[in-house]
Amino acid sequence: MNIFLRNIDKATVKKIDEIAKEQGRSRQEFLKSYLEYMANFREQSEREARLTHLIETNTIMMERFARSAENMNEILKEMMEEVNIDELKLN
Repeated sequence: MNIFLRNIDKATVKKIDEIAKEQGRSRQEFLKSYLEYMANFREQSEREARLTHLIETNTIMMERFARSAENMNEILKEMMEEVNIDELKLN
């Protein structure tokens, strides 16, 4: 599909040409890749936002799990101490 643009400021075209040249590409190649990037930018941004939210949620859940595991370890230590005390009483 072709897209034609008219009435583009000469300074803008010059800047586009400079950027394209720096990248070793033609104006056509640069504008094509830039338009394709911009067309997909919102979708990519939304994916990144969902991923960030997922990572944050997982981090919170992992912190909760770590606290629960620490609590369970303390309970088990207390139970083991009680068992050891009871064994000493029996001897």
